[in-house]
Amino acid sequence: MSCAALDCEPKQNCVAFMSAISRAMSKFRLAVIQLQVTGVKRDNLSRAQRLVREAAGQGSKVVLLPECFNSPYGTSFFSMYAERIPGESTQVLSEAAKENQVYLVGGSIPEEDGGKLYNSCTVFGPDGDLILKHRKIHLFDIDVPGKIRFQESETLSPGNSLSMFETPFCKVGVGICYDMRFAELAQLYSRQDCQLLVYPGAFNMTTGPAHWELLQRARALDNQVYVATASPARDETASYVAWGHSTVVNPWGEVISKAGAEEAVIYADIDLQYLDDIRQQIPITTQRRNDLYAVTQAQEGSR
Repeated sequence: MSCAALDCEPKQNCVAFMSAISRAMSKFRLAVIQLQVTGVKRDNLSRAQRLVREAAGQGSKVVLLPECFNSPYGTSFFSMYAERIPGESTQVLSEAAKENQVYLVGGSIPEEDGGKLYNSCTVFGPDGDLILKHRKIHLFDIDVPGKIRFQESETLSPGNSLSMFETPFCKVGVGICYDMRFAELAQLYSRQDCQLLVYPGAFNMTTGPAHWELLQRARALDNQVYVATASPARDETASYVAWGHSTVVNPWGEVISKAGAEEAVIYADIDLQYLDDIRQQIPITTQRRNDLYAVTQAQEGSR
C-alpha cells in the first residue's frame, strides 16, 4: 500500500504510518509450553492439546512443546513409548496445529524406525501438514561423578542432518536439548538466515542450574538470534527430574520470558525489526574473518 493510495496529508504522516505498519508486521507471538509429563501417554497428549489451544487463544502463531512431551524421559522408557511417524502422537499434533492455525513445534517423542530408536521432533503447519522431522543429532552421554550419569546412546541412534523451516514470520532452526551445547550447529543455522532457534530440552537438576540459561544466552548472543527452549515441568518423583525454567532469549542476550518449575505457558513477542537493528549496530556477520576460519556444513538437506 502506498501513501498515494492512502491519500495521506501531510506526506510525513503517511511515512510514519507506513513505518508503524511495517514494524507491526515484523512481530509475532511465540508460546512455549512447559508440560507436566506423566506416565500416561493419553493424558500427556490431551494436556498438550489443551495448552496449544490456550496458547493460540492468546494470539500465538508459533507454539513450542518440550522434549519427550508424550512420555517420561529415560532410557528405560524410550522403547516402551516409541512410535512410528506418523503415529498416535503426531496425529494429535497435526490436529492441534490445524485446529488452532499455528506452527506447532512438537517437542520430541521417542521414534521407532527400521528397528532403531530416535529422539525426534516433528513440526506441523497451520494446515496440519508435517513440515519437517528433526532427529536429535548429539546424543546425551554424560558422566558427572557423584551427580549424574546418563547414556542416550545405550538405546537411541543419532540423527544426521540440520533441520530448518520457513514461516511467514521468519526462518526457524531446530535442535533438541543436548544439541544446544554445540555452538557450530547454531552458527550454521544463523548463516542460513534463521532468526529463531528452538530447542525442546530436558536439562536435569545438575546441568540445569549450571548451564541451561547460560547456553541459551550464549547461542542467542553469538548468533544474534532469538532462542526458545521448552522443558517438561519438574516432577520430583520421576526417575529423571527435569530442571524446568523454559525460556526465551532475545538477540541482545536478554531473557525476555521464563517459566518456573511448574506447568506453565510462557509468551514472547518476537520482534524481527529489533533483531535487524541489533545486527546493524554490532555487525558481526560482515566482520567475520572468513579468510582465517570457517564453520561448514558437511552435508546438505534436512529430514
